[in-house]
Parts: sequence; structure tokens; C-alpha cells
Amino acid sequence: MRPVNFLDGLNPQQQRAVTAGLGPVLVLAGPGSGKTRVLTQRVAYLIGAMGVRPYQILAVTFTNKAAREMEGRVIGLLGESARGVTLGTFHAICARILRREAEHLPLDSNFVIFDDDDQHSLVRRAISELNLDEKIYRPQAIHGSISNAKNELLLPDEYPVQTYRDEVVKRVYVRYQQMLLANNAVDFDDLLLYTAKLLEENQVVREKYARRYEHVLVDEFQDTNQAQYSLLKHLASFHNNIFAVGDADQSIYRWRGADYRNVLRFEQDYPATQVVLLEQNYRSTQRILDIAMAVIDRNPHRKRKHLFTDRGEGVKTFLHQAYDDRAEAAFVVDTIATLIGRKQAQPGDFAAMYRTNAQSRLLEEAFLHAGLPYKLVGAQRFYGRREVKDVLAYLRLVHNPNDEFSLGRTINTPARGIGDKTLQVLRTQAQKLNLSPGGLLLRLPREAETHREAFTARALSALVGFGDKLSSWSAQAGELSPLHLLDRILSDTDYHSYIDDGTEEGHDRWENVMELRRLAAEYQERSLNEFLEDVALVSDQDTLEASANVPTLLTLHAAKGLEFPIVFIIGLNDGTLPHSRSFEDPEAMQEERRLLYVGITRAKDRLYLVNAQNRSTYGYGEPADPSRFLDDIPAELIEESSPDRPAYRSQPASSNRTWSGSSGATRWQSSSQPRPQDSAPIIKQQFPPGSHVEHSTWGPGMVLNSRLMDNDEIVDIFFESVGLKRVAASLAKLKIREK
Repeated sequence: MRPVNFLDGLNPQQQRAVTAGLGPVLVLAGPGSGKTRVLTQRVAYLIGAMGVRPYQILAVTFTNKAAREMEGRVIGLLGESARGVTLGTFHAICARILRREAEHLPLDSNFVIFDDDDQHSLVRRAISELNLDEKIYRPQAIHGSISNAKNELLLPDEYPVQTYRDEVVKRVYVRYQQMLLANNAVDFDDLLLYTAKLLEENQVVREKYARRYEHVLVDEFQDTNQAQYSLLKHLASFHNNIFAVGDADQSIYRWRGADYRNVLRFEQDYPATQVVLLEQNYRSTQRILDIAMAVIDRNPHRKRKHLFTDRGEGVKTFLHQAYDDRAEAAFVVDTIATLIGRKQAQPGDFAAMYRTNAQSRLLEEAFLHAGLPYKLVGAQRFYGRREVKDVLAYLRLVHNPNDEFSLGRTINTPARGIGDKTLQVLRTQAQKLNLSPGGLLLRLPREAETHREAFTARALSALVGFGDKLSSWSAQAGELSPLHLLDRILSDTDYHSYIDDGTEEGHDRWENVMELRRLAAEYQERSLNEFLEDVALVSDQDTLEASANVPTLLTLHAAKGLEFPIVFIIGLNDGTLPHSRSFEDPEAMQEERRLLYVGITRAKDRLYLVNAQNRSTYGYGEPADPSRFLDDIPAELIEESSPDRPAYRSQPASSNRTWSGSSGATRWQSSSQPRPQDSAPIIKQQFPPGSHVEHSTWGPGMVLNSRLMDNDEIVDIFFESVGLKRVAASLAKLKIREK
């Protein structure tokens, strides 16, 4: 087969990468530059043009999906003769090697791989056996430290000790590994660690695989950690033919151990490296690429790429500053509705991206309020997340102690020594008294002696303690607002320490709790029953199939590798993106900039950058600075709008709108409203601060604040009868009254 057959449709840079000669090759592939195609064509070229046998090729990816797609493409080019390439993820390939070489390991070849839950349970057991306080040494945080050590190729006896906590981690690490081996088990990190150590320390085994794999190829090279980098070096140590494809500018998984500096190390470790830049972009318009380059070029220690495209200049990026984060979400929904209504786009063309999972809550509510479907990618729905369900279960139990489901979720969360057996005895005793378990729990603090024979002393003490808290919360439920009751529960249970274990995931979980708290703050003058009912109506919405033709909501981390015709990036405020945790860490700040770069380069045709003048903190808007990254974007590339003059008209929830259509045929439907108009009517302020007004139900009040938003006047009023209320002037039917 002639080499030209493998070069059809490739640009000069891609051709240079595919046909690169022997030795180390580093392909720095910009976003949308066809790197997957280059990697696939390179494998096909090695087999079809250079005569390399398939079994002499090792191709490593980060997902099983990518491995399957690559294999299918190569076979599509060469037919069945291409079968035999070792193709898979780092973990899958390492598992195969370890099973083959088990005689050199402290494991049998039939070892099992423990999942995350198994690993955390094992760490918890190790902490218990070592008589350590789980409240001080959180299992998840300890496991995170062990995982980081393994990614740095550190065995238990090599773990560095500089503080007492380090000493504790080392002791747990030792016991954890002992229990893994006793179960003939490994965790995910062990797959990399054991393989890297085996290849490093056993020359015979190393040469066996290094000689076999004449060519080693790796995708997403910027996402490798130290263990993976070491593995690649060992596997390519004989023939020295390593082909790495990646982009340091898209390295956004530092918290998982990924080290973008591996791209820089590559050239240092392989001085004869051939470097190929893939700069032609096939995804985005030039204006979008120019914005992306303006953002990323501020990062130091990188090889600059000039991204260009044949897709044309494209429209300007729209920069919108909303009044607050709720208006930010409304802007996204209204803009989507308008573009669909004008038949300029289909629902599935849109993606709304954000920095943290907690930000999805207001977006989800905006879609649900408008009666419009969506799909959430890369995370659970806000109200389906474990920590949100935990806190809501506490509130439901306080509201209704007979709720056995909520009791079962909360009675040992956080752990308080009440296991399934104790809960079953509680149910049995309650049944004898014709009570619910929650009802008996409320009585236990006063009637503990009566039930002493049914429970162990330890179990009874734990039940009495929880029953006492539940009684106290229930007694105050009628007096406290939902916010203050929630705060009381969080404080009494020390839920913050339980859920935030110091890891990135723990921080995100606590942010979700704080987002729920911000929602509760909006119910200062409303009851717990109203709060729970409103939340239930939102959380009971059916989930959508992944294939549905609807807008997509996802984090910027989850957006990696995806593309959409129209992209919104919300929350572009300092403290949100970049995240406040990055302010004192230059490396973290650089990754925040890379995260925005990844988000921008997901957009094909249109890009909307959105921030808010005020972001909600504890239920009240506080002034928020625009993201410092926005200062790097040239003014001629963007079109701005004012927070008080929304670009699109908002429609009420009662319109019962839906996206409908299939096979590309999409239409706007509304049972009570016409299609969104091309322009919004200009409204004027009627109720300036200081005005005295009259409401038909709440009586006289004074205006504290007023702003124009979503083609309405939103007014904050202090009423003598009910206190502070926020109303929409078009619905409240307010009247100006004389002093």
C-alpha cells in the first residue's frame, strides 16, 4: 500500500506528524486540530506503509471509548489485518501485564480490583484498627494522600514524613496495603504503581515488553501523571520510538495528579525529539480562536501556538453582564429560546458551562421554571447529589418524624454508631408501641430506662443523643426560618467536617451544601413546608436520555473533548472563575486560565461569556468583580450588553414551552405565548428607592431597592405587616401612596 493512501485529506502539519520518521515525536495539537485522526492515521501508516506488525504497536488512551474508536478507524482503513494492536487505557494495559507477570508480584494472577467504595471502606477499617479518630483523620482525605503517593511511585516505606499527619498517613498506608494484599486485591493506583515498579526493577520483564513494542503511542499526553510517564519511558526504552500527542494548554486535571510539565520533560528526556505543531483548527471560527489565544497566551512556560481556521471570521463573541446569578441563568434560557424561536438553531446545539457543580442549580431551575427540558452531563442533577439529599433528609425528618426513608438516611450520617441492626431493633420496639421509628426516637430521651433491655448500652446512648437533637430541632421548626434551621442542623451534626475532607471533591460537595443554603435564605418569610414542597417539585423532574435533542449543562472539566455550535460560559467572576482557591497559588491560577481556554474552544459558531454584577452569598447579592481573564480579551472581538437592558425578552413559566422535533426538524412550541420577539420593549422605573407603596394583601410598605431586569421592575419592599418582600412590579399591582 502506498503511503499516499494514508495522507488523503490531511493538512501539511498533519501529514508531517503521520509520516514522521523513527525516534521520539511530540505532536502539540491545538483544540479541534484533528489529533485523534492523526493518531489513528499514524497507527495505520506504521502498519500499511512502514511494515510494522500490529502486535509490535502499543497505543495508550485515557478512555475505553477512545480506544474502541481508534481500533474501529484503523480496521476501517486496513481491514482485519490491522487486528493485534495493543490498544487501551493505562489501567487496562497495566492489568494485563500484571496478570501475565504475577509470579514477580506479591499477588496471584486472579487478583481483584477494588472500586472506590471498597477502597474507602478499607481505609476506614485501617483507621479503626490503628485506634485513630475518624473525625480528625477523614478516610477520604487519607485515601487521597495515599493515592497521590502512589501516583508519585512512593511505596508505604518510602512515604515522606515531615508532620505528625504524614506519620498517620504512612501508618494507614502500610495497613491499607497489607489488607489489599490479604484480599489478593489492588486499587486503581496499584495497577500503575506495580507495573512501573516491575518494569523499573526487573530488567528481564522490562526488556521483554520494551523489545516487543517497537512503537509506543499515547493520546492526551498532557494528562499523564508521574507513574504514567515512567511507564511510557520504560516501555519505549529499547526502540526509543515514542509518539506523544497532547496539548499542555488543555491540561486541566492537576487535582487528579496530571502534570502538564510532562510535555516539557519529554523534550528534555528525548533531546532528539521531532516536534510538530497542529495549529489549523477545524471546529471554531477565527474570532473564537483569537479570544482563546488572548486568554491562554498570558500563561508562562509554554510553547505558543497560532491557531487558525478556514471557517471564516465568524460573529463577535457576546459578553453579557447580568444583574445577579439568577438573572445570569435567565439570560441563558431566554437567549436559547429566542434563537430556537427564530429557527437559527436547534436545542441540541447549545451548551451552558460553569466552573463548579453547584452552579448548575440556578440553571436547572431556570429551565424548569420555563418548562423547558435539558440534560446534565458529567455530574448528578443538583438535587440528586448525595450531600444535598442528606441535608434535605434532615429537614424532611424534622418536618415529619414519621418519614422512615429520611430517618434511614440521617440516623447514621455522619456516623454516630447506629448500625442496621440497631435501626431494626428501633423499628421493632416502635411497632410494639404502635409508633413510627421516628416517633419512638423523639420519646427515647425521656423513656430510655423503659427500653434499656432492648438495646446495647452503646446503641441506646447513640439513639438517645440523636433523639435529643431531633426533639430540639422539631421544637424550633415553627420558630426558625428554613435557613436558620438548616444552619442549626449543620452545626449540631458538624456536617461540614464530615463532607469536606480537604479534597477537591470534598470542597465541591460543601459548595453544593452552601448553594442549598443560599436557596433556603430566599425563604426567610416562608415556612419549612413551603421550602420542602418547592424543592420536591424541582427534584422530582424526570431525567432525560443522553440522546435527547435538548440543551446541555456541564462543568468546564466535563466539557473536555466535546464540541457544540453555541456555547455559554457563565460565572465569569473573580472567585468563581478563576476560583478563589487559586488566588494564592500561581500554578492553580494557570490551570484556571487553561480551564477557560478549554471552554472557549468547545464553541464552533457562537460564544457567550456571562458574568454577574452581584453573586448570591447566604441568600443576598454581593458585588462581584468580573473575571480578571476578561481583561485579556481585545475589545474588538466582543459585543457587550447592559445588565439593565436584557438582550432578549423573558417569558413566564406558565407558557409551558417545549423543544420538539427529530432528525434535525425542531420547532418552538408554546401553549399560551407567541414566539419570542426580536426586540424587547423598553421599560422605565416606576418605584424608585424611598417610594411609599400600597399592596392589596400586605398593605403599606417602603421601597428599599429597585432595578430593571428581564423587562420588568424588580422591587425590594419592607412591609409593616410581613417584613421584606421582593416582587415583580408587573404582577404585584403596587400603588404609589403619599407619606
